[in-house]
Amino acid sequence: MAKKNKKEKKLAKKLLHKYRLVILNEDTFEERFAIKLTRLNVFVLTSLSAILLVFLTILLIAFTPLREYIPGYSSAQLKKRATVLNYKTDSLVNELELNRQYYASIRKVLTGDVANVDFNRDSIIRATQADIDNLKFDTNKQDSLLRAKVEKEDKYNLFESSEDQSNFVLFPPANGSISEGFNFKEKHFAVDVVLAEDTPVKATADGTVIFAEWTLDTGYVVIIEHNQELISVYKHNASITKNQGDLVKAGEVIAMSGNTGALSTGPHLHFELWSKGYPVNPTNFIDFQ
Repeated sequence: MAKKNKKEKKLAKKLLHKYRLVILNEDTFEERFAIKLTRLNVFVLTSLSAILLVFLTILLIAFTPLREYIPGYSSAQLKKRATVLNYKTDSLVNELELNRQYYASIRKVLTGDVANVDFNRDSIIRATQADIDNLKFDTNKQDSLLRAKVEKEDKYNLFESSEDQSNFVLFPPANGSISEGFNFKEKHFAVDVVLAEDTPVKATADGTVIFAEWTLDTGYVVIIEHNQELISVYKHNASITKNQGDLVKAGEVIAMSGNTGALSTGPHLHFELWSKGYPVNPTNFIDFQ
């Protein structure tokens, strides 16, 4: 017991033994700073400093963006952004697939790779044959007068509101005489404009080129998708200056007119307008003369 007490007294003496920490000027040996320390004081200060450092580190990681740089530490904001990006990616994939199917359908119609139905192969068509056959063209005098009045009032109105019309204007793709006009009964859903070969053919409005290739029946063909669910078609060109996916402005040259394709009967431009999947008469909205 005496030995134990002796050891404890010796340890306490060591811990409480005072030391003096002095800072001197090396040249003059002048005392600049001095402090009295014991081993116990050094141990306590070191322990408190370590605890404070750990506490500050925890606060820094928990409440600042630095935690995102620590491997394995999950961030709620980062998870939210990843979820939103995942939904956007899924939506874009679905939209791309729909566009691919849409363009594939147009390509099949233009190349003739479709079921054999009774329509002019020199035109694209989305309306079903049953829809066309069920249309009735019998009119009386009052109907004719009313039709003439409405056509005169809405000659240049392709859109549902005046606001749409003011922001969307159709320009003639080329100027020339019309050799064959739009005829719904005969399924000629276009106007044929007589042009000299290599006459510039221009886009009728701003849009995106969705088809620009050679076809056996109609030669070089350009199809442009515009706003307001409008599509314009340019056929029998001698050459084309745009590629699929190009953005074009109204009046920009997209092709040079020609006499290409098995169905062409001379140098001309076969021009079609499709609104919401149905053909419309281009001369109701464009002056080709």
